[in-house]
Amino acid sequence: MNPWQEIADRVFVRRFAFFDQTIGAVVGRERVLVVDTRSTLVQARELLEDLRHVSALPHVVLNTHAHFDHVLGNAAFRPCQIWGEDGCARFMRNLGLARRAAVAAEMPEIAADLLASPIDPPDRTFAREATLDLGDRRVEFRFLGRGHTDHDVVALVPDAGVLFAGDLVEECAPPSFGDAFPLDWPATLGQLLDAAGEGRVVPGHGEVVDRDFVAGQLADVAFLAEAARRNWPQLQVAGHDPALPPPGDLVDDAARHLGWPEEPVRAALSRGIAQAAGLLRVPAAP
Repeated sequence: MNPWQEIADRVFVRRFAFFDQTIGAVVGRERVLVVDTRSTLVQARELLEDLRHVSALPHVVLNTHAHFDHVLGNAAFRPCQIWGEDGCARFMRNLGLARRAAVAAEMPEIAADLLASPIDPPDRTFAREATLDLGDRRVEFRFLGRGHTDHDVVALVPDAGVLFAGDLVEECAPPSFGDAFPLDWPATLGQLLDAAGEGRVVPGHGEVVDRDFVAGQLADVAFLAEAARRNWPQLQVAGHDPALPPPGDLVDDAARHLGWPEEPVRAALSRGIAQAAGLLRVPAAP
């Protein structure tokens, strides 16, 4: 049975149970673009086996960002080209080993597989945008601004009306804010909506979504960004340390408004307040 869903002409998605990862494959005449490589070499080899259902053509990879669940399978795809924004490669070089160790400590059930997966950064990097020719079709890679990280990129397939959003958009859970720039994220999602038009949007996790879903997530992120920006001056006067968690009543009110669990709201407000205070210049340490 073919595990892939063809959502447009020769554009496929595959959802994996682990983290509800959503992986993309775009088929051209000469090669196949694979969007992200999963969390370990073992998982990447499973992906490679599944890709036989899509095409036997050679692969080329895009890393949407540098978090472990999108890049630690990279080495399994070599010697093919791996593309990513400049910051993706930098993040992996500077923080990859420490992040991998931290995740292994948190997830002992896959720790051995994680630690056996090399840190293999993209070798084809770009600062703002790049175009990949797959033979008879092109895919546009774009950095639209900071959001989930400082280096998220999207992949636009113009002839199919599909945009791969990475973790700038999440369908199965609230967005993750651990390395986020919440004050920038709403504008980045606005740029994403402009790029996607009326086409389909593939999130990093969960089901394929439409423009209305992304607009709704933009509104949620904008609410959190505004809460952080609006409350920081008062918190500063009150002597709040922006490196500490936000006040509980602020978290409770925002979680109630959004209908989200408290933890992602706490993370979003913590990062947003830190950004408003001028503290977010590099990715957070593990």
